[in-house]
Amino acid sequence: MGDIFGQGGGGDGGIGDLFGGLFNRGAAQRPQSNRPRRGSDVETETSLQFREAAQGVTVPLRLTSPSSCTTCHGSGAKPGTSPRVCPKCNGQGVVNRNQGAFGFSEPCDDCRGTGSIIDDPCVDCRGTGVQNRTRTITVRVPAGISDGQKVRLAGQGEAGLRGAPSGDLFVTVRVKPDKVFGRTGDDLTVTVPVSYGELVLGTTLSVPTLEGRVGVKVPPGTVDGRVLRVRGRGIPKKSGAGDLMVTVKVAVPQKLDDAATDALKTYLEAEKASGFDPRAGWAGV
Repeated sequence: MGDIFGQGGGGDGGIGDLFGGLFNRGAAQRPQSNRPRRGSDVETETSLQFREAAQGVTVPLRLTSPSSCTTCHGSGAKPGTSPRVCPKCNGQGVVNRNQGAFGFSEPCDDCRGTGSIIDDPCVDCRGTGVQNRTRTITVRVPAGISDGQKVRLAGQGEAGLRGAPSGDLFVTVRVKPDKVFGRTGDDLTVTVPVSYGELVLGTTLSVPTLEGRVGVKVPPGTVDGRVLRVRGRGIPKKSGAGDLMVTVKVAVPQKLDDAATDALKTYLEAEKASGFDPRAGWAGV
């Protein structure tokens, strides 16, 4: 048994020594857990326009939450005084007790587990070091953030009791849809209406981007729905930017004047005479 549970040297320690050592060892490792804990994390949301999220923006955020008391600066003690170390637990926040062969620790009754005693508490926060207040925080949203992603602001959450570290603030970003642009990963997407003639003969389109317009060449014979890529004109990222993906979509005119109608009929006749059949090879023929 000594080789399994002890050091292998025999000895006359009983089972009480074994479990006592285990419990005392655990108790010795726990004192810090009962010291004043950091404040809770706080979560909130902010809404951004598509371009703001893509290019990055700094926004003010008004927030009401438990914050460090401005009167006592979070100590919980009246200005001009300081908390003193609890003499019962020596500032550990816990006291060790033995019950027969077993040893255990429990929160100190005198300081309520904080490790310190406040003889003259701050009147504004009643000794907690925390008070609710409304504050304005500046949040820097990085370029390229996606809908639903969170920005973490360390130390901007709820204040900890009696000067303990504050929690963190997590801001969930909601991105509003844009009338022109869409997004796929780091790529910026846009659909541009074109005429049938522009697809057949080819053209150069003036396409909007996040930083002005860019010329996009449409090759002759381009099919409806084709996606043209413009590299480096998409969503900014840590190294460079994504691509601009331009989808060309035929806009069919609802009305034509006589001249346009006659011209289209002439074109169809010429197309037929050339032997072009748009349904050639189609399985439905």
